[in-house]
Amino acid sequence: MKKILLATDFSERSVRALRRATLLARRFAASLVIIHVVDDDQPRRIVTSERDAASALLRELQDAAQNVDGISCEPRVVLADPFAGIARAAKEEAPDILVIGPHRREALRDVFVGTTAERTIRSVTCPVLMVNAPPAGSYRHVMLATDLSEGARRAAQVSSELGILDGAVTSMLHVFDASNTHFSMTKEEREAYIADERSVASRELSAFARSAGLENVSQTLRLDETTTANEILKAAQETSADLVVVGTHGRTAFAKFFLGSVAEAVLRIADRDVLAVPPAMAA
Repeated sequence: MKKILLATDFSERSVRALRRATLLARRFAASLVIIHVVDDDQPRRIVTSERDAASALLRELQDAAQNVDGISCEPRVVLADPFAGIARAAKEEAPDILVIGPHRREALRDVFVGTTAERTIRSVTCPVLMVNAPPAGSYRHVMLATDLSEGARRAAQVSSELGILDGAVTSMLHVFDASNTHFSMTKEEREAYIADERSVASRELSAFARSAGLENVSQTLRLDETTTANEILKAAQETSADLVVVGTHGRTAFAKFFLGSVAEAVLRIADRDVLAVPPAMAA
């Protein structure tokens, strides 16, 4: 990890993201670029005022990063729509990771428009770390959530390449579906069917872990009794995982474009940090 891009709106929500980005930069001796996007679809005098105020605040963050934390830091003000500005900066800076704070949970807006975080994650090619929890040091337990797809394999490999798994307990979770039961099944028949599906899922997870070079990582199966995102976060809570890694494109990417992917659902409701890894760019 050589370059970290942090997007901040100077809110209390973004303070945690700043702290996590700073910790990562110190740990990996990485440079830090901090951007703030000023919406340019406003009267010029307002844009100018907000740009100048943002520049002053960014200089303060830069001074603290360099003089207190001892890391290389570059501030940037971007004039654009918030979503487009972050995406443009990510393309121009080509960071190893983009760090953002949690989005504002505005139910109606999220349903019809999608959050800036989700729209950003759909459009950038770098991993995106959403910081939800107060940073207290390096991650202690990283949970790799997998649907056994190529996207999940890339998410696991990228998180390893970034160095985030180093020194942390690492586990792999697969939420399997056993909903294809018939109403006429007896309780015993349903339990037998679930056991069979668990056995199949266990073999598939073991094969996936071997193919990803993670056969020594602890493996956990969980029945999808609610939603996949809920089950992932329940497992993270039960195991005290402080970082969940997800791929943004899985087995049913086209359908989930309309329905909302598991990654997006996790990002919306997570109470801990989430690393969302996009698919590899086509050659």
